[in-house]
Amino acid sequence: MSLDQADPAALPAAGPATRPAGADGSRKRGRRSGRWWTPWLFLAPALLLFLYFKFIPMVSALTMSFQDVQPYLGNKWVGTENYATVLQSLGFREAAWHTVVLAAGQTAGSMALGLALALLMEGQSRRLGFVRSAAFLPVVVPIAVVAELWRIMYHPTEDGMLNSILGLVGFGPSGFINDPDSSMASIMVTGIWRGAPYDMMIFLAGLTGVDRGLYEAAKVDGASRWQRVRYVTVPGLRSVFSILFILAAIRGLRVFTEVFLLTNGGPNGSTEVVMTLIYKLGLEQNRLGVGAAGAVLLFVATLILTVVVQLLRRRESK
Repeated sequence: MSLDQADPAALPAAGPATRPAGADGSRKRGRRSGRWWTPWLFLAPALLLFLYFKFIPMVSALTMSFQDVQPYLGNKWVGTENYATVLQSLGFREAAWHTVVLAAGQTAGSMALGLALALLMEGQSRRLGFVRSAAFLPVVVPIAVVAELWRIMYHPTEDGMLNSILGLVGFGPSGFINDPDSSMASIMVTGIWRGAPYDMMIFLAGLTGVDRGLYEAAKVDGASRWQRVRYVTVPGLRSVFSILFILAAIRGLRVFTEVFLLTNGGPNGSTEVVMTLIYKLGLEQNRLGVGAAGAVLLFVATLILTVVVQLLRRRESK
């Protein structure tokens, strides 16, 4: 038999075309290496804004806190003198105490009211969706509008909005934000009214993760509504409580706008908080170094509070 007429069965079978083993790997590595920067490309505008408007000012404030800042004359290094001035100041100690009281009251009040609203609005009804949206409005309304609204409600005369309501139930008129004895409580109520809807939405999200079977078992055992909330709902929301506590505490420690717009620290310093004091020291009295030192101390206090709560949370989870 000639070579031209060779038996096809004797010829080796032609297999599928193969590629070098390293070809696919190098191509995948090329794709990965060409894509790693894509997320950073989209994040770059936001990161640049954060860098310019947040992180660079923070570093500048830290530097200024160790200097006697004199615009156009040059800054003089004074070490920790600004911190000593702040800590030894009677006004700072009073402002720090007011800040702690206001933060504690707003945190407890907004979390309690937020949990109550979440329990009332829990469910899948379409009507509840509208009610939740309406209840969330105080969070999205600009704080300047909120402050002006409450200023009108707190009008100290007898024909003021809230004083008219108090008159109907037999109570005398109150000075609210114009009275040193009630101004702090008035600002606290404003903060609770604005912060509770935000806490409500977080609690609603947390309630979806609570096991429904536990409610059924508790109901079969004869537990009342309050007992189910106490022994099933609250333990199931423990992680939500810790997160909300951190957020609400930070919000309370850094309170400024509502105090500034409603009372500006008055009357007679009864509502002076750390943020308004820093504003007055830095911008009204032109003591920028002392104001920066106060801001750094407030940041350190907030950081310590956050770290302590996180450590306690981890210890409980173990």
